[in-house]
Amino acid sequence: MAAKGSHSHVKLEGEIERCRAEGHWGQLRHLAQQLLPLARPPRKVAAAGGAQDAEDYGSMLLAEALLEECLKEKFAKLKDSIPLTEKNEPKLSEAKQYLTNILSRGKLRPKYMTEAMLILGKLHYVEGSYRDAISMYARAGIDDLSTKDEPLYMLRLVTEAFVIKGLSLERSTNSIASRARLCEREEEVMACFETACFIAQVYLQELEKTLNNTHSRSIKGSNVTYSEFELSYFLEAALQSAYVTHLKKGNIVKGMRSLREILRTVETKSTQTFKMTAAKQLAQVLLHSLSEDCYWSPLSDLLPEFMNKEDQSYVSNLCRRPELYTEENAYCPQDNVEEALLLLLISESMANRDAVISRAPDQQDDRAISLRDASAVYDLLSITLGRRGQYVMLSECLERAMKFAFDEFHLWYQLALSMVACGKSAYAVSVLKECAKLRPTDPTVPLLAAKVCIGSLHWLEEGEYFAKMVIDLGEDAGESLAKGYLALGLTYSLQATDGLVKNLLKTGEATLKGTQDELNKKALQTLERARDLAPEDHQIILYLSLQLALVRQISDAIEHLQEALQLCKDDLNSLHLLALLFSAQKHYQHALDVINMAVVEYPESFSLLFTKVKLEWIHKGPEEALVTCRHMLQMWQMVYNVLQHSGSEKGSSVTETPVIKKHNGLHLTLPDAHDADSGSQRASSLAASRLEQAMSEITMQSSAMKQGPMQLWTALEQIWLQAAELFMEQQHLKEASFCIQEAASLFPTSHAVLYMRGKLAEMKGNLEEARQLYDEALTVNPAGVEIMHSLGVSPPSIAVKCVTQETVLYNPKQNYSDPLSLLEGRTFGMLTCCHRTGLVLSRLERRDLAQKVLRDAIRIQTTSHRAWNSLGEVLQAQGKNEAAIECFLTALDLESSSPVIPFTVIPREL
Repeated sequence: MAAKGSHSHVKLEGEIERCRAEGHWGQLRHLAQQLLPLARPPRKVAAAGGAQDAEDYGSMLLAEALLEECLKEKFAKLKDSIPLTEKNEPKLSEAKQYLTNILSRGKLRPKYMTEAMLILGKLHYVEGSYRDAISMYARAGIDDLSTKDEPLYMLRLVTEAFVIKGLSLERSTNSIASRARLCEREEEVMACFETACFIAQVYLQELEKTLNNTHSRSIKGSNVTYSEFELSYFLEAALQSAYVTHLKKGNIVKGMRSLREILRTVETKSTQTFKMTAAKQLAQVLLHSLSEDCYWSPLSDLLPEFMNKEDQSYVSNLCRRPELYTEENAYCPQDNVEEALLLLLISESMANRDAVISRAPDQQDDRAISLRDASAVYDLLSITLGRRGQYVMLSECLERAMKFAFDEFHLWYQLALSMVACGKSAYAVSVLKECAKLRPTDPTVPLLAAKVCIGSLHWLEEGEYFAKMVIDLGEDAGESLAKGYLALGLTYSLQATDGLVKNLLKTGEATLKGTQDELNKKALQTLERARDLAPEDHQIILYLSLQLALVRQISDAIEHLQEALQLCKDDLNSLHLLALLFSAQKHYQHALDVINMAVVEYPESFSLLFTKVKLEWIHKGPEEALVTCRHMLQMWQMVYNVLQHSGSEKGSSVTETPVIKKHNGLHLTLPDAHDADSGSQRASSLAASRLEQAMSEITMQSSAMKQGPMQLWTALEQIWLQAAELFMEQQHLKEASFCIQEAASLFPTSHAVLYMRGKLAEMKGNLEEARQLYDEALTVNPAGVEIMHSLGVSPPSIAVKCVTQETVLYNPKQNYSDPLSLLEGRTFGMLTCCHRTGLVLSRLERRDLAQKVLRDAIRIQTTSHRAWNSLGEVLQAQGKNEAAIECFLTALDLESSSPVIPFTVIPREL
């Protein structure tokens, strides 16, 4: 019987320890109430003393269970540091009475007496009696307590005691007047927090081992699984108080080391959410408070300048150390951004794994918390990946978030922005449509969609639809209303110049002048309405001036452009347009003066430099233009060296993408070197350029030679070809051949290179070779105007397609998916190309075809004086003098208002 009673007592003790360690307070309360009646009937004096001890032990357990249940119920008040009162909390009052009686009697064994003091100290803290809590912990002697070989519940009690002592000291420092004493108190607070953090991690690791063993043996009586174990308020405070206090005081180095130590400890199920939070906070510190020069890797020693800022650890040797992950085969980041990215990707994986996607009403709060945590991670990922230009990776991360982003505008909009940044423009528009449904009254969403449609996609009908969405909001659109009218005006303007080919292919008719005039009229009216709404917006006034220039109202365009320049004197596009307007008035010296002034402000703008070459060629001759070409080559080399240097500075796996500002010219429109009346390619040569790129990369001797943005290498090709054209103008065919070879070494199968080789062969009198080269160039780029006209033998169906050739450098971000869109380029005059067409066709005695090609070109672009002039020459050769005279007069009238480069070189985008 004695053995049976002893076994029962041991089993009861084990069950009590398990409940206290795992936090099963309801079950502990039940066990404690079972102890009290057994201890009451005294028989002998010695027995009475033992019974009293057992009764006090049961009272202590009951007090602990009551206190923990109360704290769980009042978690919100505890989190907000609102003291609890005995008057309003019966459980708290009952627990305090039990503990007070126990300590007043002093009958418990020293071990349990210490536990009672630790529990009462916690109770004093939640009451707001911080001095009493500190006194109680001093009485318990927690600084001398050892956690070695102690049961799990004791680790929990000591952890809570240290963090509560630190919090109590922190809240009572205002009464200290001495600076030295205040410093000592702060050090004591940090010692408590760091000790609590270490013991808490040991406790959680040991608890997981115990529970895993318990559940693996399937011991009965454990109806709570470990996955349901939640960190209490004081355990969570113990884990984070140390690094939070360091960071609040500006001790970045100490805060980072505390966070890194926490993240290096072996993870437990109960700390997964906390570690995700810690990882986010460390990432924030790395991104916000630490420069790359001050960074040190997690596995390396501190930088020398930080050594004196690092004090020795406050943690006593009496404390057990938590288990750490081994450093074998561990990946070590090389800079702060890389470490932040690693932390955030881990956090994102955890957020996706634990995401609550159920729409059940009872899970609404959990779903909101899950979404909040995930949104914070993705916001930090946007900052981190944005610094390195890794927008493709960012869009992939945000796509994974869509599974729990139902009706969440923020994540949808982040996804749209990332797709715009990485060039997935078509997908971005689809996402923005969903964003517009979520926030139908937000004008910025359709405005951004219109920007993408107008700019990178050239979806003019869709751009018009989104612009009208903004306008339909009326006054609710606020300041965006003017931008809505601007977007609509730009779509009308682009439809007038770029949409004709699409309509031509649909209708089969080229007589669309009435439609073009109507679109130009609507564009002017809409832009004027935008100007009325935002009279101080220089961009709106600039595009109004550009539209006037497109319809050849040069004087009015200059007048409006002066207003734009008064508002923004150094705007690149405004200065560029002013130079073109002066050239249209044949004031070439004024145009050169403006261009030179703009080049001083934007020395790396190849767009301005190409325009300068054209002006110098016309006004001063090819010799002066060649000097500028040489300067462009030097400038290109300088830009390339800068990009190479910035790329080589990063040795990490996540290399930093050089972000080129728009004014440097690499992302601006560049003139076509071999078209004397060149413009911007919006559509027609995009597919050809992609084909050339793929073919050139195969045929190049060294694929490693072309490093950096493709626009940079295309710019170099155009510089060489421009120089070749200038040499051919001087009849220096050897030098021209050298320049063409340099361009061919970059892109051997480029249609521009093949065309220029054909032109050189034609000048040498090798017409058959020229025809073959033109034919090859037309195969690569069927929409090449200058190629088709030089070839002079294309059938009318091809000729109709080919009158919209522009150069890809004017807008390298185009991405067209359907055949009609591929021919939506801006049309422009053909100048010397059409003139040379007549000569080639005359030599080949194909004058009827020449007349057909030129008439189709004029139907699409009625303002091309070169096309009218060449048509006149063809008609004159056919003996149709009256018709030829009419063409010559029309060409003369149009030439009086034609710029050296078409006005469409100015990008029309939001």
